[in-house]
Amino acid sequence: MTTTTSHSLAIAAKGLRKAYGDKTVLDGIDLAVPVGTVFSLLGPNGAGKTTAVKILSTLVSADAGDIRVGGHDLAADPRAVRATIGVTGQFSAVDGLITGEENMLLMADLHHLSRREGRSTAAGLLERFDLVKAARKPAATYSGGMKRRLDIAMTLVGNPRIIFLDEPTTGLDPRSRHNMWGIIRQLVSGGVTVFLTTQYLDEADELADRIAVLSDGRIAAEGSADELKRLIPGGHVRLRFSDPSAYRSAAVALGEGTRDDERLSLRIPSDSSQRELRSLLDRLDSTGIEADELTVHTPDLDDVFFALTSGTNVPNQPREAVR
Repeated sequence: MTTTTSHSLAIAAKGLRKAYGDKTVLDGIDLAVPVGTVFSLLGPNGAGKTTAVKILSTLVSADAGDIRVGGHDLAADPRAVRATIGVTGQFSAVDGLITGEENMLLMADLHHLSRREGRSTAAGLLERFDLVKAARKPAATYSGGMKRRLDIAMTLVGNPRIIFLDEPTTGLDPRSRHNMWGIIRQLVSGGVTVFLTTQYLDEADELADRIAVLSDGRIAAEGSADELKRLIPGGHVRLRFSDPSAYRSAAVALGEGTRDDERLSLRIPSDSSQRELRSLLDRLDSTGIEADELTVHTPDLDDVFFALTSGTNVPNQPREAVR
């Protein structure tokens, strides 16, 4: 268990609660996001991810909880919090009726930058996000990926140290998603903290230093991607055979696992360690049986997500195990 001081946390929340009528959306959750990292909040639709973002970014008031963002008490000094954060939602804030450059200059005005400083900042960000050629075209003509880049560029006008990205790649094609991942990595390498919600588990796996899974208003588990994957059983080796007699002999020799007589395959429980794989192969070699195909499956974030959000019992009390 690692200890993180409050001074090294970009976001710290204890007992965060929010209800709408008789529906409890956030049921006393705790969050700790170190400075200069990517923290990803996962959960099914309606789990409360966007509500958490709205509260932490001062857009919605919490019912209860001690919350500090950027070192500022969110309840006592929301203006100071707003001065240190930027927010990009799943729906672009770009105004399609004006040009990309005009969107940037409008944002500069909102941040009370001088005309000269605003133009300099806008030009620098348009270049950084590869939007110079399109800068004087109406934003409505931009592709989805370009609009998202412009959206983040607008968010950076105020030089925020903490950025909330609420499902930033929803609806983007694979190339645009990967381009967005590169932008997020650049932001973090510059010391920015990113609070990311996403419906793409591979995105969290690729980007996040820490991941929390939200289910029924509570944090079901939190840790690095590798820590979360180790919570879920189900690792196995699959052996496939083309010869039915070899398949039957292997099933008898190994004496464990699940048979698939139609596909002539065996699924053998395994932690996928090198030692265990070598032992399995040695057992096959000793009987003279040879599999036509061997594949190794380790639990991924999909397995973690479904196990933690479907009511499946996960061993070892995951929250305590990885925090």
